[in-house]
Amino acid sequence: MRGNQYDAAITIFSPEGRLYQVEYALELVKRGAPIVGIHSLEGVVLAANETPESNLEDTSTFRKIFQIDEHVGVAIAGLSSDARVLIDKGRVFCQSNKLLYDEPADVEGLVGTLSDQIQVYTQHGGIRPFGVSIIFAGVDTTGPHLLTTDPSGSYRGYRARALGRNAEESNKYLEENFKEDLSLDEAIKLAIGAVEKGSGEELTSAVVRVAVIPTETKAMKRLTEEVVAKYMR
Repeated sequence: MRGNQYDAAITIFSPEGRLYQVEYALELVKRGAPIVGIHSLEGVVLAANETPESNLEDTSTFRKIFQIDEHVGVAIAGLSSDARVLIDKGRVFCQSNKLLYDEPADVEGLVGTLSDQIQVYTQHGGIRPFGVSIIFAGVDTTGPHLLTTDPSGSYRGYRARALGRNAEESNKYLEENFKEDLSLDEAIKLAIGAVEKGSGEELTSAVVRVAVIPTETKAMKRLTEEVVAKYMR
């Protein structure tokens, strides 16, 4: 195969300007469980399919949505072990910012800092890229934000975004149904619908996880299974 001579070292570009190891990491992300983020003026929403890989698995240990700080949450697609390292770094950044400046961290500042860390792992020999993409949702002094990172170290802001399995179908669903004036309730319903679209089947509230960060409170809140069930009716 033409790419083989460029696979051994991450620092070598192919003649087409591609880094194959980064592309392989992106393929790994595409196999992850579906995750979705929605931005609205009333806040931001994260949703994920947390179906366990085995009936014997303790579901309390399988998570796709995590809290970074009171005002920031993330959903992950890809290697959870790689995500854990970045989440820990994000938590340290937020706490350090609070100690230094006595205020919550700027959401884009957090994402930019972690993206710099991810990018370093694309330009040194003997290491591999982070095999995870992350949706960041948060509310800071400038309002609600939704951003994503990927294994290349780039980050972008979105109004709505899906990652993981069947992300193309989920993002098409979001494009067709997203409106700028979505209420938080409407955003929750849209996020759940996009997760189901990516999952390729009808899901139950037992495996769909949802977290919201309202603009009013700036505090992340996980919805209970009973509340999620009401939005799925």
